[in-house]
Amino acid sequence: MKRVLVTGLSGTGKSTLLEELSRHGFKCVDTDYDGYCGPADGSPPPTPEARPEWIWRPERIDALLSTEDAEVLVVSGCVENQGRFYPRFDHVVLLTVPAAVMAERLRHRDTNDYGKDPGELAESLGYIETVQPLLRQGATLEVDTSAPLAEVVDAVLTHLGQRPDQPRSPR
Repeated sequence: MKRVLVTGLSGTGKSTLLEELSRHGFKCVDTDYDGYCGPADGSPPPTPEARPEWIWRPERIDALLSTEDAEVLVVSGCVENQGRFYPRFDHVVLLTVPAAVMAERLRHRDTNDYGKDPGELAESLGYIETVQPLLRQGATLEVDTSAPLAEVVDAVLTHLGQRPDQPRSPR
């Protein structure tokens, strides 16, 4: 089974890309939800969606990456301890976007509220200088998601060795 991590800062399009890859027949898991991540101290998450200071729960990610129930598993997330799991991924796809586009997306997103608060927005934009370079170091592909979605999907599919013009069927 091929394992792919889609990562990037908030507002870069991870959820949107995951939705599209799912339509192409890939098994997709957004680790921002369903208990895959939480506060570093191990306490229960106070909100249903991830926050910047959260980490992946190692036992949950280990179990997920140990599954063999699909030809391709696409996992999305951006957490402090994700680098620990890079050796288990065949590809690490970094999504990036210019700061102005990121700010616009965060202000108007409807998937969760993170980034709508001015302090959170400023924090997210600051991560372009501090976190994004670290993500770039481990990436096997970087895609600017200010391009049309179809082009982003095609670039990722091509990187994964898939034919972009042909939807996949589940295994």
